[in-house]
Amino acid sequence: MADKTLDDLFYETLKDIYYAERKILKTLPKMARAAQSEKLKAAFLQHKDETEGHIERLQDVFEIIGKRPRAKTCAAIDGIVEEGEEIMDEFKGSPAHDAGLLAAAQAVEHYEISRYGTLRAWAQQLGLTEAVKLLDATLAEESKTDETLTKLAQTAVNSAAQKKAA
Repeated sequence: MADKTLDDLFYETLKDIYYAERKILKTLPKMARAAQSEKLKAAFLQHKDETEGHIERLQDVFEIIGKRPRAKTCAAIDGIVEEGEEIMDEFKGSPAHDAGLLAAAQAVEHYEISRYGTLRAWAQQLGLTEAVKLLDATLAEESKTDETLTKLAQTAVNSAAQKKAA
């Protein structure tokens, strides 16, 4: 096996997050429909719009490194999405439904934050200045979404999850 370099690792991880973003784009409308809270629905739909921009930025990063956009199956995001779907099924109609849905969404955000932080650091190491800017913009949006979800959990969703069904 040939020696693998940071360039190779960057490319493989880029394919991974490209798959993840596309999977998330398909999943967010389902989560929005499943959410009971209007604020949570709105947060999911807003993030769907942002995710479209994340995909475009990733396509630009592929172009910067001279590769065509390609996805590589990401078992981690598949597992996180599967857990979210289980919550939607198992807690449907219950007061805890939205808290579980929100927790699943935050697991997605934390995965994305980890990936984008790593890719940004590697892009910097590789001297990919334009890619650093694109990845940093997405990282900032992912972090902001995580903060929004945390505030929503703390101010409404978690307390609603404690209430007994009428």
